[in-house]
Amino acid sequence: MDSADQRKDMSQSQIEGLPESQLAIHNQAASTDKECPEQALSTDKSTSVDKPALTDASEDISSASPVTRDESAQTHSKQPSLTRQILSLAIPTLGATIAQPLFLTIDSAMVGHLGAEKIAGMSLAMIVINTVYGMSIFLAYSTTAETAQAMGAGNERRARELGVHAMWLAAIIGITLAGVLALIGTPLLRALGAAEEIMPYASSFLHASLPGLAASLITMAATGVLRGMKDTTTPLIAAGAGAALNIGLNAFLIYGINLGIVGSGIGTSIVSTIMAITLVAILARPARAAGVSLRPSLTGIRQSARVGGPLLARSVAIRLAFLTSIWSATTISVNGLAAYQVVMSAWQIPLFLLDSLAIASQTLVGFAIGSGDRSQLRTLLRTLSWWGIGAGVIIGALTASLSPWIPSFFVSEAVVRHMAIPAVIVNAVFFPAQSHAFLLDGVLIGAGRGASLAKAAFLNLAILLPALWGFTLLRPRLSETAAVAVLIGLVTGLYMVTRAITNSWITWFSPRNALIPRDDSLAPSQAAV
Repeated sequence: MDSADQRKDMSQSQIEGLPESQLAIHNQAASTDKECPEQALSTDKSTSVDKPALTDASEDISSASPVTRDESAQTHSKQPSLTRQILSLAIPTLGATIAQPLFLTIDSAMVGHLGAEKIAGMSLAMIVINTVYGMSIFLAYSTTAETAQAMGAGNERRARELGVHAMWLAAIIGITLAGVLALIGTPLLRALGAAEEIMPYASSFLHASLPGLAASLITMAATGVLRGMKDTTTPLIAAGAGAALNIGLNAFLIYGINLGIVGSGIGTSIVSTIMAITLVAILARPARAAGVSLRPSLTGIRQSARVGGPLLARSVAIRLAFLTSIWSATTISVNGLAAYQVVMSAWQIPLFLLDSLAIASQTLVGFAIGSGDRSQLRTLLRTLSWWGIGAGVIIGALTASLSPWIPSFFVSEAVVRHMAIPAVIVNAVFFPAQSHAFLLDGVLIGAGRGASLAKAAFLNLAILLPALWGFTLLRPRLSETAAVAVLIGLVTGLYMVTRAITNSWITWFSPRNALIPRDDSLAPSQAAV
C-alpha cells in the first residue's frame, strides 16, 4: 500500500471518529466539492453571450459570511436606484427619439413652401424610406440587447465585438437596399399610386436620399451599441446636432442654391453620413483598445443577422397590421380617413415617451440577464411593470381630458375635428394596456426573446385581420363618427391588448419558456433565460 492510500485510510478513520455535527459539515463540504465543477460549467446555450446561469441573489447573500454580506450591501448602496437608472436612460432616449421627427416636420415645411406637388412627392417617397427604416429598427434593438448582456456579464470586449459585427451588417443591408431602390424606386412609386404630376418630385427626392441610406442604418446599429453600454447621452447629442445641421444645410440647399426638393434629399444624405462617421469613430477607438478587430467577420455578421432576424419578422408583422388598418380607414370616407389619421398622429406623440421607457428596459434587462441574477431581474420587472401601468394611466387621463382640443392641433376642418374626438377618447381608455405592451416589448427584446416576440406578432396580426374584415362588413351600418371610433378601438385597443397579453404570457405565464415564472418556488436553473 503506498503513502497516498495510507493517508486516505487514516483520513477515513479520523472522519468516522468525528462527532455527528462535524461529520454532517464534512459531508456537506465534500458534496459541494463534487457539485461545484458541474455548476461552473453550466452555460446558457440560447444566446451568443457567455454568462452565468440566473441565480437568486438573496439566496447567495443569505448563505455568505458576514464580511461578504457587508461588502454586498456596500456594493448595492453604491448603485443608483432603479428609478434613477430608468430616468437616466429614458430621458436622453426621449430627446433623441423626438429629434428626428421634429427635423422631418421642419424639413417638410420647407419643402411645402415650394408647392403642393413637391410636398406630395416628398410624402410619397418618405413612405418608402420610412418603411425601410421601420423594418431596419432591429439593428438598434438586437444590438442593444446583445451588448447589454455582454456588459452585464462583465465582458466589454465581447460587447464591442458585437457592435462591430452589427455595424458591418447595417452597412451591407444599407448598400444593398440603396442599390435595389435605385433600380426599382420609380416603378415602386408608380405602384403606390403616384400621380404623373408628382412622380418627378417623388422620384428625385427618393434617389437623392439613397446615398445616405447605409449611413442611417449604421447610425442605428451604433446607437444600439451605445445604449447597450448605458450611454444614451452620446446618441442624444448626435441626434440633436444632426437635426440642427440638417435644418441649416437643407435651407441652404433648397433656397440658397435653388436645388429645391432634391436639395432636401442631398442634405439629409450628407448629414446622415456625417453622423455615421462620427459614431463609428467614437466606438472604434475603445474597440481597438480592447483588442477588437474592426475588419468584417463573416461569422460575426451572420450571428448578428441570426439574432436580428426574428425582430425583423416582428417588424414585418407590425407593419402589416397598421397598413391593413389604413386600408380599412379608406372604406369610411375622405373625412373619416382624415379623422383616423388625426387620431393616429396624436397617438404617436405619447408613444415617443413609451418607446423611450421600452428602450431603457432593453438595456437594464440585458444587464440583468448578463449578470445572471434572477432576483435582480425579478425586481426590475416588478418596477418596470409599475412604471408601465402608471405611465399608461397618466397619459390616458391626460389624453381623455384634452380630447376636445387635441384634433385642433392637426386639422382645421370642423367636421373632421368633431369626428375625431370620440376616437381620441376610445384610444385614451386603452393607454394602460398599450403602455404595458410597450414596456414588455423592451423587456423581452433586452432578454433576447426575439423569436418569441416574432411568433406573438404574427398571432396578434392573425387576431386583428378578421376583426378588420368584420369592420368592413359592419361599416355600412355605422355613422362615419362611429366607424372611426370602432376602427381606432380595433387598432389601438384590441390589437394592443392582444400584444400586452402575449407579452405577459412570454414574460410570466408560459409553462416552458417564461422569462420569470410566476411560481417563485422554481429552482434558479429552471428560470434561467
